[in-house]
Amino acid sequence: MGTIKVRTTKHTSFVNITNQVREIVKNSGVKSGICIVYVPHTTACVFINEGADPDVIRDIAYSVEKLIPWKDNYAHSEGNSAAHIRSAIIGNSRVIPIEDGDLTLGTWEAIFLAEFDGPRERKVIVKVIED
Repeated sequence: MGTIKVRTTKHTSFVNITNQVREIVKNSGVKSGICIVYVPHTTACVFINEGADPDVIRDIAYSVEKLIPWKDNYAHSEGNSAAHIRSAIIGNSRVIPIEDGDLTLGTWEAIFLAEFDGPRERKVIVKVIED
């Protein structure tokens, strides 16, 4: 198991963590199995999407803001309900198969930590399980 620490710099941030996850998989020595990527936070999450064109992430950020605006008629007293809702919808974990000692991501795919209540330091837990 490994842990990645990510320092976010903005209220809403998307950080590509693919290389750090790949390094943990490589160091595990596992040739075939699964990799679980988990974010133990209620206002951050993890997802897989295109990592080649930064406009894709900009479009995701724009759409999330449009669908779940920061300010609305929320009841949660801390004032960060939008962050909780965004994280709950996207999800706090992903499972990626491992073959030949590497993640089986698609050609353009990358793993992103999404921060919705930053800036903060976030932790990502990576668990590698051998077949």
